[in-house]
Amino acid sequence: MSEAASNATSHIAPNPALIPRAQLFGNPEKALPSISPDGRHLAWLAPVDGVLNIWVAPAGAPGQAAPVTRDTKRGIHSYSWTFAGPHLLYPRDADGNERYHIHCVNVTTGVERDLTPFEGIFAAVYARSHLVRDRVLIAMNRRDPKYFDLYALFIESGELQLIEQNTNMASFIVDERFNVRVATRLDADGTLQLFERDGHHDVDVDVDKASAAPWKPWFSFAPEDARVSHPLFLNRDGTALFLSDSRARDTAALVRLDLATGERRVLAEDARCDLGGVIVDKDTREPIGYGSYYTQHAWHALTPGFQTDLDRFAQHGLSEWHMVSRTEDDSVWVIIGKSALAPGKAYLYRRDTGALELLFDTRPDLAHAPLVPMQPVTIRARDGLELVSYLTRPAQAEGAGPLVLLVHGGPWGRDGFGFHPEHQWLANRGYSVLSVNFRASTGFGKRFVTAGDLEWGRRMDDDLLDAVEWAVREGIADPGRVAIVGTSYGGYAVLAGMTRNPQRYACGIDVVGPSNLETLLATVPSWWESMRAQLVNAMGNPATEAGLALLRERSPVHQANRIARPLLIAQGANDPRVRQDESDQMVAAMKHNGIPVTYLLYPDEGHGFARPVNRFSYYAVAEAFLARYLGGRAEPMTAAERQASSMQVVEAGDMHELA
Repeated sequence: MSEAASNATSHIAPNPALIPRAQLFGNPEKALPSISPDGRHLAWLAPVDGVLNIWVAPAGAPGQAAPVTRDTKRGIHSYSWTFAGPHLLYPRDADGNERYHIHCVNVTTGVERDLTPFEGIFAAVYARSHLVRDRVLIAMNRRDPKYFDLYALFIESGELQLIEQNTNMASFIVDERFNVRVATRLDADGTLQLFERDGHHDVDVDVDKASAAPWKPWFSFAPEDARVSHPLFLNRDGTALFLSDSRARDTAALVRLDLATGERRVLAEDARCDLGGVIVDKDTREPIGYGSYYTQHAWHALTPGFQTDLDRFAQHGLSEWHMVSRTEDDSVWVIIGKSALAPGKAYLYRRDTGALELLFDTRPDLAHAPLVPMQPVTIRARDGLELVSYLTRPAQAEGAGPLVLLVHGGPWGRDGFGFHPEHQWLANRGYSVLSVNFRASTGFGKRFVTAGDLEWGRRMDDDLLDAVEWAVREGIADPGRVAIVGTSYGGYAVLAGMTRNPQRYACGIDVVGPSNLETLLATVPSWWESMRAQLVNAMGNPATEAGLALLRERSPVHQANRIARPLLIAQGANDPRVRQDESDQMVAAMKHNGIPVTYLLYPDEGHGFARPVNRFSYYAVAEAFLARYLGGRAEPMTAAERQASSMQVVEAGDMHELA
């Protein structure tokens, strides 16, 4: 234990019961419920021999559920019903390489099939429709690894028919008959161009050949708008396109564009945040409600019927919820209700009667755990930007104590309010936890997200420093006991923060974080080609002398000699986004400079840790690391946890017990 940590242990909050890692980071008892379109079946994810699989039950008898898949390794984490009888589709990759295949299981017979059995591809379900029930539309990069073509995938036969051959488009919008109506493309300067099909809006889909109709330029979103603006979907008869649109405003509004007249009507807007999470009418596919998310998520009604739904949920105390499934006739919804103190409860909502029936609690083992509340706070950056942040403090915490700055990934993502297992884990171990929506985070308008352009490791790092200083001023953080922890971009922030500000943090933990922006851009997955312009504009252009110099200046690997405090790095060997070489480079640079580092490598993981046994070993090492250098508590790693995990200790640093 460091001297600072040793001297501070008496100031840590009184100890509540230690919440086992397995309860926070293990598989949920049940998760991701859904109802079949015909309302006859319920499905959810639940473990089979410790691995998440799909279970199915008659809608009227959930207690008769049985598993219909038998994954034995990484587990199944998402799935969807089809309109083609009793079939479920789900993606699977190999050891985290993100080369997903589309698998199908017949819930009646139990027969499983790989419907895209091709080497090296990435495939995903793109659309489904009740008008073409025997097939789904999928996107797959089999022809060209950089671009996704659209195919009709016939569920029973597995036949694939090319619908749209893609040469340079980023995305498509299709109608209810799978006609490809709108295309988008990102230009080199970041402009998002929209194209419409030339004279072919009302032609039925022809599954025998790809569409030959040319694309005609339509309108565009300027680079700054393109960061938050994009087309969403068409209404059922294909006469209107709905947009997330920030033109003539800072935040993205929900806009309806009439395709015949060109009339553009703003349906909803919020000056504080971009809108999202639209719920549509089952018959017209016109929006009935939308979500806004500044400090906390809120639903808003566009129709009296949806307002009735919201009122009913409020009467049951459900303010934080989201829809995960609905029947084809819209009579039954499946929703998840959440709060900062509960990981989630699944409900069946019957719209005709207003009845709300509890299906299950996602993690019942936490029902009596000593969870603590999360507090939204707004921190002002040095240049005036408002940083929406979230603070969780240990139970009965008083005065300044150890703080963990937990940095989100992306950076085009955001932290939010609600149940956060890492916040609860760290607070339970004795630390205050602060998550900050630094500039470049999404959801707060175009000016906020573009304020992060070319500011990796500079103003984005300044925002984190300003948040720490706020916590010190507020008497929350002891300035000598602050750790920085992050995954993906958050891992980069750890490395950047510890090289740029070597005395600021007592220690840091980087999970799958890039260390060299030059090699990161050179090795991003081929299927990210359509978004390369935005990556370059945000980080620096390696094709120019100035851009290359900037990338090298902001790459922590070239400043590794400045690291002065303990660092833990964890990496998945099969990560296609931030490759193992990013961590290897940083570790090699630190060793070259005689600086100890702890390095964990997981040979069967990718961008994060999907297997529970691997999560347990990582969090066990991480909390022992934090306890050593901040003075908090730790649940010891068991021999069984260590043996079950694939964790390889490449470098033990100062944690000699790992060697």
